[in-house]
Amino acid sequence: MNQQFRHRQFPAGNPLANVLVVIVGMVVISLSLALGFVVFVGIAGFLLVMGLVMRVRNWWLARGIRARTGSDQSGRPASSPGQRHIIEGEYQEVGKSTDSQDRS
Repeated sequence: MNQQFRHRQFPAGNPLANVLVVIVGMVVISLSLALGFVVFVGIAGFLLVMGLVMRVRNWWLARGIRARTGSDQSGRPASSPGQRHIIEGEYQEVGKSTDSQDRS
């Protein structure tokens, strides 16, 4: 077997070159970890924002459906099916007029 792999030495015999290889290797690994962390935070942030957008959208649609159907927040109708809707207010009945002034 090759002497280099048996003792796991650096390929260069120059100690300055070996230190340079170690420093460059540490810098490359550090940059890779930093870039990976930035990408992870970016994807996590994107997913968080999209989840929030979907939650608000679902809330908005459910709110509109509840308003159209007349149900409360629990999903039940605002009144029971047997109950009549009562509207309070004043009104005047307007009937057919028999006056001759209204016909002209």
